Amino acid sequence: MSSPDGTPTKGVLLLPLEPGDAPVMAAWGDDLLFCDEAGWSRDLDPAERRERWAELVADPPADLLRLTAVAGGEVVGYVDLHGSEPGRRELGYLVGGRERFGRGLGTAMARQGLDHAFGVLGLDEVWAEAADANPASVRILQRIGMTETGRGTDTWHLDRRTFHRQFAITRDAWESLNVS
Repeated sequence: MSSPDGTPTKGVLLLPLEPGDAPVMAAWGDDLLFCDEAGWSRDLDPAERRERWAELVADPPADLLRLTAVAGGEVVGYVDLHGSEPGRRELGYLVGGRERFGRGLGTAMARQGLDHAFGVLGLDEVWAEAADANPASVRILQRIGMTETGRGTDTWHLDRRTFHRQFAITRDAWESLNVS
């Protein structure tokens, strides 16, 4: 399956988060290297992590829409649309677990997230940020048509001091990229 620009979408579907997704997502945290890549705490024991995920699914924050990314019948990650500004949200995405990194799923998930943001939610703009020290995430945002808008806050990625690069895309720009 491909998007209009020919980039594979890897058959990724975004579905509402369900209780059965929580244990799958929590289990990704059993891999400490995954935790490092994802910026997750290494300090939670597996039972506490499962409990936190179950709570998040049962009662998500009001300003967070988290969608489960499914490919080939398996949960492969999630996409977030976060924020409460009228017409504008932050895009986030996470491929889980590490064995799925580098297969194009992040790009497919981010692209589907923009489809949902503009096509389903009717947003006017979506923004995102990626650590400069995480070139894979930066490339994903560039590949899906987002424009770099500036430098964000300082952060850490894999024990390296870095900064966030900020990106945005409007509905009009997205639609012009996705015209057949």
